[in-house]
Amino acid sequence: MSRASALIIGAGPAGLTAGLELLRAGYPQVTILEGSDAIGGISRTVNYKGNRIDIGGHRFFSKSDWVMNWWRDILPVARADGSSANARLAYQGQQRLLGGHLASASEADDAIMLIRSRQSRIYFGGNFFDYPLKPGMDLVQKMGPLRCLQFAGSYMASAARPIQPEQTLEDFFINRFGRQLYLQFFKDYTEKVWGVPCRDINADWGAQRIKSLSIGSAAKQALKKIVTGKTDTQHTSLIESFLYPKYGPGQMWETAAAEFESRGGRLLRGWAVDEIHRQERRVERVVARDVSGQRQSFDASAVVSTMPIRELAQALRPAPDAPTLSIASGLEYRDFITVGLLYRRMSPKVAGKSRHVSDNWIYIQEPGVKVGRVQVFNNWSPYMVADPDTVWLGLEFFARDDDALWAMSEDALKALAVREMQQLGLADEGELLDATVLRQPKAYPGYFGAAFQRFDALRAWLDGLDNLYLCGRNGMHRYNNQDHSMLSARLAAQAILNGGASRDAIWAVNIDDDYHEEAPTKN
Repeated sequence: MSRASALIIGAGPAGLTAGLELLRAGYPQVTILEGSDAIGGISRTVNYKGNRIDIGGHRFFSKSDWVMNWWRDILPVARADGSSANARLAYQGQQRLLGGHLASASEADDAIMLIRSRQSRIYFGGNFFDYPLKPGMDLVQKMGPLRCLQFAGSYMASAARPIQPEQTLEDFFINRFGRQLYLQFFKDYTEKVWGVPCRDINADWGAQRIKSLSIGSAAKQALKKIVTGKTDTQHTSLIESFLYPKYGPGQMWETAAAEFESRGGRLLRGWAVDEIHRQERRVERVVARDVSGQRQSFDASAVVSTMPIRELAQALRPAPDAPTLSIASGLEYRDFITVGLLYRRMSPKVAGKSRHVSDNWIYIQEPGVKVGRVQVFNNWSPYMVADPDTVWLGLEFFARDDDALWAMSEDALKALAVREMQQLGLADEGELLDATVLRQPKAYPGYFGAAFQRFDALRAWLDGLDNLYLCGRNGMHRYNNQDHSMLSARLAAQAILNGGASRDAIWAVNIDDDYHEEAPTKN
């Protein structure tokens, strides 16, 4: 420890961002420990026989110019015609220029990002609905005038007498959409994702993810467009287009990892953290082990952790006091299963004469099925699919590591996925060519449970460790997207470079602002 050294736990978006920011600023020694052999965490890309799987779907769009520029510095933006100098990323009412010094990039290059169109819809009763829901004739035709009048009346009742204080996710949805729309389009899907009733989930989740969306604001925008032909540029809705690496999100982080190592950083794959030793309020060393059981000790002047907080607290030696350790041990998570299904084509009933629909995601609201969303990987990037004459789908199931769904064998999960696609009328079993299963533990930090209600006390104790910095999704137990994780990592790196600044700025990321798919700001 004669020279300053930083140890980073995890090679996902947060860990790699922190590592690169430190090295770019001239920090002398930086080591990243990654427990798996893969790079990118939940943002990695898995290659199955040339067909690539994006775990959960990652749109590369941020309201932070710093993040957008950081991505473009790693992978330049290209258009099919090679005119990236004039490329613009569109979102409702506004645009952003993406070219500049990256004008030489073309789609023929491998190390690029593509500009992709966004479309996600809700599938219910054999029909597709806009996501997010939009009032209009399409909704009336599919749900019927009487049902839509009930939706409108329910919304007006909620708007006249909103639930106060707004404590649960159920309160949040009802206040913005009305009880009837909540029951029809939000309750079942959300509870499928989280595995608990909406009334048991903290309203903070809604505030971070869909703060500015409501049926009232959507109706106002629709009416304004009819009357004036314009939308309100000060209140944007979801993005219309986004950036996406040619070969999936993992390409971004594998390229970032290569730069990290080329700058002298040490990246150790397959080394999982076992113990974190501290002296009073300072971390002194970290002990990790590889798959063979070999253990190694690492000293560090500063430690950046992106590992799940529950595991972090349990690894501390000596352990935190009993109340603090109890909070950490009680934190809950949701796990994630992706079943990749390769078809010749989707059902003509939904795809028409095309091989597949145009959606990135399809949100499944149908009762009686376990699948929550379906990704159409062809629409994220055509280069995600080995054979362009096939359709590569990712069926997303939400589970917990001790439930029956997680315990199912791979063959049983494949059979379940194929059966539900047939049941939904999205794809016929006879068109199936291949299938695979991918499991992702701790994909979502839980915003529920008694421990989560006491999270602030755990955070305060961990922030009291002078040279430990938490960032990322699981590192902060916060539903961060990758741009939020990157911003928290940037601030952690700045705090280290400044000799240990307050953690308040790190925790301020993704707490007060609108969801990242809203209008951009500079930061």
